Amino acid sequence: MKYLAAPWRQTYVQKALKMKGCIFCEAWKKKNLEEALILFRGKHNFILLNRYPYTTGHLMIAPYRHIKNFDRAPKEIVMEGIELAQLALRILKRIYHPHGFNLGLNLGHSAGAGVAGHYHLHLVPRWTGDANFMPIISETKIFCEDLLTTYNRLRPYFLREEQKQEK
Repeated sequence: MKYLAAPWRQTYVQKALKMKGCIFCEAWKKKNLEEALILFRGKHNFILLNRYPYTTGHLMIAPYRHIKNFDRAPKEIVMEGIELAQLALRILKRIYHPHGFNLGLNLGHSAGAGVAGHYHLHLVPRWTGDANFMPIISETKIFCEDLLTTYNRLRPYFLREEQKQEK
């Protein structure tokens, strides 16, 4: 059995717990999409890169509304979020050719949510052998590209989809 450990994530969780406000609410209010790492804006949800990714291309989908309880979210928000997940999967497959994906909601701090007050869906591209000893032994993560490069590779594809929806 293989395990994926992410001990570096504790730093992010601790920062998120101390942060005033909500990272998702703050992100979608920013005028500069690149600064916020927002790739796509839908009617009810938006897609952004995770600032502390598990792998290259780790995205999150969050509603504009600050909704804590996924089970109480309006159906139209949930359904659009699923549709955006499908869109993101298609684009990530086209650009990065991952071998698989993890999709998930971490609901509550005890479930691993760094931001427990605003539900969000994680999309994590996976490649065979992407979990290795480096983060565990040397507290070092190896990525093939930085966040800005990832953003600039993905954004044109999401922008085309936004433009299609505007027509």
